[in-house]
Amino acid sequence: MVNPNRGAVGFKSSEFEQQYDRPSKSQLKREMTALQELGEELVSQPKDRVMRVPMPEDVRDAILECQKIKDHEGRRRQMQYVGKKMRLLEEDEVAAIQRVLDSWKGASKAETAAMHALERRREKLLADDKALTELKEQYPEVDVQQMRALIRNARKEQAENKPPKAYREIFQILKQLKSSPSTPAAEHHDEAEED
Repeated sequence: MVNPNRGAVGFKSSEFEQQYDRPSKSQLKREMTALQELGEELVSQPKDRVMRVPMPEDVRDAILECQKIKDHEGRRRQMQYVGKKMRLLEEDEVAAIQRVLDSWKGASKAETAAMHALERRREKLLADDKALTELKEQYPEVDVQQMRALIRNARKEQAENKPPKAYREIFQILKQLKSSPSTPAAEHHDEAEED
């Protein structure tokens, strides 16, 4: 029964649910914004990384074109186009792109943590003579005489405000040692040092 003054009176809840079986405008807006941000993240990546992401060629072309544009307004318009292209992707394509971006973030965090650990080890070598003995125990292949000379030179460079040539060389040696196959005792020592 319909009252002309009040609208539909006999409106059942099942009819109401049938009318709103699609996502709300707010939900659609959130999804569009998320895809736009995903596109922006891709645009911020280096070209060689973008080339490795599994995506349709037209989307990749739009992203690479946006990277080339320097003009603010032109870049803004191209970003809108990238967002439009991203919205046309299938769910599984978006998920594949997101997985690749997430793996890059995880890898870069791990790489950063490893570099910080090497820097701490280098600082310890410069501050404490016992650290070289510990390094030798962990990595028997290390050339102790070369390391002593580098440590001495690095300390001298720091004292005289000279370019850090030996300081950098120590880091490179530590990096090589870290990437070389290590003994189980060395791995245990690394884990204890990171804690």
